[in-house]
Amino acid sequence: MTDTTKNEASLIIDAHAHIFPDKIAQKAVAGIGNFYKGLVMHYDGTAETLIKSGAAAGIKKFIVQSVATVSAQVESINNFIADSVKKFPENFIGFAAMHPDYPDIEKEIDRAVSLGLKGVKIHPDFQQFCIDDERAMKIYEVIEGRLPILIHTGDSRYQWSKPARLVKVLEAFPKLDVIAAHFGGWSEWDDAASALGGKRLWVDTSSSLYAMSPQRARELIDTFGVENVLFGTDYPMWEAKPELEMIDKINLTPKEREMIFHENAEKLLNL
Repeated sequence: MTDTTKNEASLIIDAHAHIFPDKIAQKAVAGIGNFYKGLVMHYDGTAETLIKSGAAAGIKKFIVQSVATVSAQVESINNFIADSVKKFPENFIGFAAMHPDYPDIEKEIDRAVSLGLKGVKIHPDFQQFCIDDERAMKIYEVIEGRLPILIHTGDSRYQWSKPARLVKVLEAFPKLDVIAAHFGGWSEWDDAASALGGKRLWVDTSSSLYAMSPQRARELIDTFGVENVLFGTDYPMWEAKPELEMIDKINLTPKEREMIFHENAEKLLNL
């Protein structure tokens, strides 16, 4: 566990972690760092480093995923994530990759489920499509009521992942379980709160706490509802221990910490 007593939850699940095959991890991590100019990547992106660094901070379980920047990568990524879960069953919960241009979305989602994957991950900015693009609607249609979807949301530089675009999706698919990453809008937290506050969705804390005060984080938790907030690090970008220390500075009750650290994720994923 961490050095602090407040964060001594019975279990901590990191709900937002990226992993890559060892042979391409260095290149993949460098690519992420280049995309988010000015943000330092702290880890090498391998599964082994994730488990080791997490354990040092008291994190035992991780929702792991990767992004298919082109549709041809979808199957190989899903195979890799499934194999990683099999290799580390006590640590990993796998989310499938999907791309709106993939030729048979339903077939691959069925295969992902058969592989034991528990959700789907998309990144509109990396994949260059708008959240509410008609091309993406098939993904939401296929998984509505079946699998949750973790969506990178928000980037002040682009239009693809604007928080307001997610509203159209939520209205069209009311039973879709959406995790809007980064408190609903990386670098656009005010817009996220305005557009998505009170909607039926989940958010995670990843890649956000470094940019706001503990008081603002508490306000966002209240806006989305503490029962809808998941802890996440965005590995390999951020170090786990400082992320937990930032959570420790937020005015949370012990019960709220348990909810954010693991109970909300367990309920969402039926663990």
